[in-house]
Amino acid sequence: MYNGIYGYRRLRDELEEQFGIDCSEGRIYRLTSLVGLKSVIRRKRPKYQRSTPEITAENILNRDFRADKLNEKWLTDVTELKYGNGQKLYLSAILDLKDKSIVSFSIGSSNNNKLVFDTFDLAVEKYPDAKPLFHSDRGFQYTSKQFRHKLDEAGMLQSMSRVGRCIDNGPMEGFWGIIKCEMYYLNQFRTYHDLQDSISKYIHFYNYERRQRKLNILPPMSYRSILENAA
Repeated sequence: MYNGIYGYRRLRDELEEQFGIDCSEGRIYRLTSLVGLKSVIRRKRPKYQRSTPEITAENILNRDFRADKLNEKWLTDVTELKYGNGQKLYLSAILDLKDKSIVSFSIGSSNNNKLVFDTFDLAVEKYPDAKPLFHSDRGFQYTSKQFRHKLDEAGMLQSMSRVGRCIDNGPMEGFWGIIKCEMYYLNQFRTYHDLQDSISKYIHFYNYERRQRKLNILPPMSYRSILENAA
C-alpha cells in the first residue's frame, strides 16, 4: 500500500473499507510478520535556529487541539527538505484541526516571507469567509509586521507557540512526520522538480485517499464534505 507506509492497523482498515474483508488487527499483524512486511518508521525533526521577533502573540491555542467546526483553528509551519547534492527546498503548509486536511501549501527554494504569505493567501482565497484562530511557531515570517497585517485584514486572531516548545504546534509537527516518513525518506530526489512533484502528489493522496481513524476511517476531504453538507 503506497510504498509500504501502511502498518497492520491501516491495512485492516483499508481491507474492510475497500474490499469488505472483516478481520482482526492481530491476524493482519501475524500475517505481515510471517512474510516480513513492516511499515516505515518516522524520524525525528531537526532543530532550527530561533529568530528575533518583531511581533509576538499569546499561546491562545494552549495545546487545545480539538475543534468543533471546520475553519475554527488553523495551524501552520515551514519545513526543510533536501534534494540532489544537499540543495534545499522549503514546504509551507496550513492544517485545519477539525478534519486534519491541508488547507493550502506552497513550495519554494527560499525560506522567506513570500513562501509563507503565498500559503496564507491561497488559504484565504480558498475559504474567504474563514476567520480561524491562526497558530504558528515564532518563525520570523509569522512574527513580522507584514504578516500580522495580513491576519488583521482577514479578521483572524493570532496564536503562537512558546519558545522551544514544538509540542505547542503538535498536529502540524505530526503532519511533517507523516509526509517525511511516508514519502520523503522512502525516495531519493535528484532535482527540485522531482521533489516538488512528489510533495504535491503526496498531499493530494493525504487529503483525498489516506484514511484516518479519528475521522471515522475517512480521508480528510471526504470527512470535510460530510461536515459541510450537514451544516
